[in-house]
Formats: sequence, structure tokens, C-alpha cells
Amino acid sequence: MSRYQQLRTELAASPKTWLVTGAAGFIGSALVETLLGLDQRVVGLDNFSTGHQHNVDEVLELVGSERAARFRMETGDVTDLDACRRACTDVDLVLHQAAIGSVTWSIDDPLRSHASNVDGFLNMMIAARDAGTNRLVYASSSAVYGDEPTVPAREDVFGRQLSPYAVTKRINELYAGVVQDCYGFESIGLRYFNVFGRRQDPNGPYAAVIPKWIDTLVRGNTAVIFGDGSATRDFLYVDNAVQANLLAATTPDAAATNQIYNVGCAEATTIGDLYVMIRDALAADRPELRDKPPEHTPPRPGDIEHTSSNIDKLRDALGYEPTHLVAEGLKKTAAWFTKR
Repeated sequence: MSRYQQLRTELAASPKTWLVTGAAGFIGSALVETLLGLDQRVVGLDNFSTGHQHNVDEVLELVGSERAARFRMETGDVTDLDACRRACTDVDLVLHQAAIGSVTWSIDDPLRSHASNVDGFLNMMIAARDAGTNRLVYASSSAVYGDEPTVPAREDVFGRQLSPYAVTKRINELYAGVVQDCYGFESIGLRYFNVFGRRQDPNGPYAAVIPKWIDTLVRGNTAVIFGDGSATRDFLYVDNAVQANLLAATTPDAAATNQIYNVGCAEATTIGDLYVMIRDALAADRPELRDKPPEHTPPRPGDIEHTSSNIDKLRDALGYEPTHLVAEGLKKTAAWFTKR
């Protein structure tokens, strides 16, 4: 039995109260779905600026009325300290996902990104500390590696950040370390690579590539690749991110806290290959897509050419092991989107 399977059994036998910030987003709602499925008590916090009520509604329908009764939704913004304090009341563990999670958006509006990602993060850290919660796990990003050429990326080697978004995530890591050193409040940072999966929003100018391409192709339009398609990414199916959060939140090893961990699959996929995998997954039901080519445009500013994760630290310290590699995750994601 894997450490994660063992943990799921332990949690179901001994429920805790969890706060998930950004609960209406696709990662947050996946966390809520998993926790409620394990008979946990869950509080959600979201301002619905990028998350959606229909994500929450779908989760509550999936888990059933008995488990849904263990969920409480708080509408509020992490930039409001009082909202953070209310959400932390009687909470054991905090999973902090709320952020403006877009490189391009941060370049267009750095002030808003800083307010949400830095001020909001510190508000949540202080609110969680003052409420007596046991630990906070927060979403960092592989964007902090910036122009560091080492591939796969190791947690202790990174370069110059290339976007305001990347800077905000590095600041979060620094603040978390200082808060634990100064106040003894435990936290763990998770450097997500390219997370994708069900309920990821395909709409808007800052939509992530996988849901945007799926939506574009299903509508009969042409998908756009920025660059020649040779750039690589470590694509992470959302259930792997959920696993990392639960392992980090519950590890009994104090030495594993005040640490940053890569969360990926240690699997580099070119953007061109990703397009073909998505197109082929959709073509099972839509054969007209089988030979549809993409359109290529110049690369976007702030994008990193190659990313891939070294996940040895996460494996060794927390027992993480990816349950879904990119191909399987894409099939599940494409199936979810095409049904809707």
C-alpha cells in the first residue's frame, strides 16, 4: 500500500476540519471533492473572481447530500484579513490555493497580482497562525525557476524570475520561511508544474493551454501554439496535486516542514506532442479532428522554454508517487470536457 493510500484510510477513520482557499477554482474544487469524499469537514473560501459557483455545485452533487452537509462556503477575498480570520475559525489545516495564477495576467496587471498573491498570502498565514491551525500548505510555482537552465529543476537551484507572477510566488516562499522561523507556525510550499484537469476554465484571455485547446477544437476552431512547439512542460494531472497537498498537510515529520517541494510527474512533454495527444484523445469521438493542424505564432513574453521537475525530494520526504501520467490525465480531462 502506498503512503497516499494509507493516508486516505487514516483520514476517513479520523476526520479533520480543512480550509481550502480558492475552493471554486479547479485545483481547489478537486481538493474539496477529495476531502469530502474522505468524510472530512471542509470550509471553502473564494471571491469568485476566477473560480466559479458551478464548480462547487458539481462537487457537492458528486459527493452526495450527507457529505455535502460537511461543507461550508465563505465568500471573501484573501486580501481582506477579516475574511481570512472568519474562514480559519475552528480549522485544523489550511490548503492555500487562492491566487491570480497567470504569468500573462501578472504582466498586464502586476499590482493586482501582487495584492492577491503576496498580501493575500501573508493575510492567510497570519490568520491561520492566530487561529491556532496546525499547518498551512500553499501553492507555489515552477515559474520561480525563471532563467535557470538546469533541467529537471531541483528545489535548491533557481535563476532570475521572468514575470511578476514568478516574483510573487518566490516572495511567498520567503515569507513562509520567516513566519515559521519567527513564530513557529508550520508551512510547506508546493512548486506546482503545469497542473491541468477537470473544471479548469477554458475561457478568457489568460486560460491555460489544455482546456483552451480542448474547447477550441471541440468548437471546430484552430488551436494556436506559441512558438514552434518544441518547448517542453511537465504537465501535472490535478489528482497528483491533490495527493501532494494531503501528504504535506499531514506529515508527522517536523523536519519536512519549512520546506519547498517540486510537484510534477518528472515527465517532459513538448507542446507539439501535447497538441497531438489532445487532438487524438478528442478524435475518438470526433474523427474530423484527427488530422487537424495547429496554427503557430511567436512565443509569449515571460514564458520559460523548458520545464521539468525533479521530484526526488517529495518522494523521499512525503512518500509522493504520481498516480496519473500526462497521457492518462489528458484522456480523463478530454472526456470530462466533451461531456459538457
